Amino acid sequence: MSTTTFTVIPGGICAPKGFSAAGVHCGIRHNHTKRDLALIVADVRCAGAGCYTTNKVYGAPIQVDRAHLQDGYARAILVNSGNANTCAPGGLELAQDTCKLVADALGMDENDVLPSSTGVIGQAMSLEPFAKGIPEAAAQLSADAAGSHAAATAIMTTDTHPKEYALAFEVDGTTCHIGAIAKGSGMIHPNMATMLLFMTTDVKIAPALLQKALSAVVPATFNQISVDGDTSTNDTVLLLASGLSGAEIAENTPVYDTFVAALTAVAEHLCRELAADGEGATKLLECTVTGAPDLATARAVSKSVIHSTLFKAAMFGADANWGRVLCAIGYTPGDFDISKTAVRLRSKAGEVFVCENAAYHPYSEDEAAVVLQENEIEILVDLGCGSSTAKAWGCDLTYDYVKINGDYRT
Repeated sequence: MSTTTFTVIPGGICAPKGFSAAGVHCGIRHNHTKRDLALIVADVRCAGAGCYTTNKVYGAPIQVDRAHLQDGYARAILVNSGNANTCAPGGLELAQDTCKLVADALGMDENDVLPSSTGVIGQAMSLEPFAKGIPEAAAQLSADAAGSHAAATAIMTTDTHPKEYALAFEVDGTTCHIGAIAKGSGMIHPNMATMLLFMTTDVKIAPALLQKALSAVVPATFNQISVDGDTSTNDTVLLLASGLSGAEIAENTPVYDTFVAALTAVAEHLCRELAADGEGATKLLECTVTGAPDLATARAVSKSVIHSTLFKAAMFGADANWGRVLCAIGYTPGDFDISKTAVRLRSKAGEVFVCENAAYHPYSEDEAAVVLQENEIEILVDLGCGSSTAKAWGCDLTYDYVKINGDYRT
């Protein structure tokens, strides 16, 4: 595994060489104070990779993305919020037409444009807002932190804040960069991707190898988030590589390992941000499973714990109800022994050992309550029957989650 040091840098999606972005209000949202259209553009044609929802009902933009990435290349990403363009009349044609508008505005091939949408499902869309907003966004493209921030803001729905991140790292003495923006607050229980998340890099890499790298990172990161158990119809992760750093990534080399490690670092940071900003959430939950018989079991158990509605509710109430952790472990699919299971709950306020050998371990309820009052809680599960480990991220379940989703369309 790479020991390269990763440096957090400003710039978000625009931090890598050759990328600019913008975000505008075009009229998809009735609220004129909110941006609703983002545009991310590369100076050159990029290697591209994508992962998408496994929901059998999926947005029209995903169908277009898959078609446009068949050759492994792309140059622009167009994202709207306020309407998912899923199960919408004429949705596929509209998604294709928006690509033509981007191509006309920027002088590129429409097949190099990747559309994404997020918002309400089943609502009709009009091309008119795009016809107005795309030229405006093209005119406002900026290759700096301001451009990234505008785009990150434009893709938000019920998010409470924009999510951006960027890292610098060395490849054979050359400084390379990865940047990203993301949105996601509810309808989060992904499989193959998560919410909407867009990444850029300036390494030089073949499309097939870029897809291999992204597909290697997704299962351990984005697939390990759960806010509410609903897999979205529009979950998409897109990754573009401009190659403008000049550093080349080849398969089965240390530099490939470095690149995957950097992608993983970006992905894990965004996993924490997305889970912590779950609808109505007050606490980030991170479950680490050790001592599992295999990786699949470790991943399944960790995600089962942070997905448990009862346990999430207990965390909201700062209740060390460790029985709900054991319950979630017990209904996790797979053949594994739970008899040696130990559970600890930890935060910056301390740690309590609540379960040993799948049974009660004496602890102070008062001390546990103090630990669980913090806004980041670690659930440490040791199955004691192997050497595999995995993490998953979630959030507590609050009154506000129901309120937000009860009023979502109003």
